[in-house]
Amino acid sequence: MTRKKRPYIPPRPAPTPAAPGDTPNPQMNRAVSINLQATTGRADIHAGLRVRVAGGLYEGEVGTVESMVGGVIPAAVVRTEAGKVRRIRTVDLAPAPAQARAPEPAPESPPN
Repeated sequence: MTRKKRPYIPPRPAPTPAAPGDTPNPQMNRAVSINLQATTGRADIHAGLRVRVAGGLYEGEVGTVESMVGGVIPAAVVRTEAGKVRRIRTVDLAPAPAQARAPEPAPESPPN
């Protein structure tokens, strides 16, 4: 049995840089920022601490650190108040502000 001949598809041309005054090419705008401090981590994050997620998928949510994960980039396993669990870099965590507790109601006195 002979093999089916496949059509030749020429490669796509590389994007050219935009000239001054031209509209920017979206393929050329691939700016990436890398946090070089991520390898140092944060020493004040530990298991059981309530934290606020400062970046990533759960940004802005409050959760509890369940465990710490070592490695080149220190991370923590965080369970959010919504019940979702995720591994998050410690540089993307901040201790949650202390919530003011509502004053407990005074016990009612029995009627005289």
